[in-house]
Amino acid sequence: MTEADGEPGGLTVTGVGRVRAEPGLARVALVVEVVEPSPDLAFRNAGEAVSRLRGVLRRHGLADEGVSASRLALASEFDGYGTGRRFVGYACRAAYGVETEALDGLQRLIVDVVAAGAQRIDGVEFDVRDREALGDEARRRAVADARRRAGVYAGAAGVRLGPVVSLRDLEAGHAQAPGLRAGAGGGPAGDLAPGAVELTAAVRVGWALIP
Repeated sequence: MTEADGEPGGLTVTGVGRVRAEPGLARVALVVEVVEPSPDLAFRNAGEAVSRLRGVLRRHGLADEGVSASRLALASEFDGYGTGRRFVGYACRAAYGVETEALDGLQRLIVDVVAAGAQRIDGVEFDVRDREALGDEARRRAVADARRRAGVYAGAAGVRLGPVVSLRDLEAGHAQAPGLRAGAGGGPAGDLAPGAVELTAAVRVGWALIP
């Protein structure tokens, strides 16, 4: 994309840079949920499920400080709508976020946490370890892409690129590898290989033009 930069003889071009890398870690979002007829029973059974879950995570080498958790939440649970709506009990929920670099054991981890009492796996997100370095490489490629495009336009117009007069980071962000989801009914199916993680950067660069 090009546009006039407000200066006579100027040229502004947007460049995009992408870097693909194998993921080095995974973040698993899981939920413990217990529905019981009384609040006390819901809290007690949810607490037992959380204890089992913590034990499974420790056996997989995940220390307590590496597990983020929300507080236990209690809410009335209903089924149906309108006049057919009926009270089914008290739902006690706790959501956890688990980060692991042991990707080879990820499927076994998910199966084990479901067996321990995690009723839902809300998502599996893959990421890279050194995001900052890869992001810098994407930015360098974005500048190179902008320079290449600008050179094509300048050559076609019979002029040369002069000094850079403006530079703006467009914060293109990044696109992660596809996330994976698995339900509690029988565990995840198939291979959990995530493919590559892609980081993207965009920059808008303005040049003076030399006849």
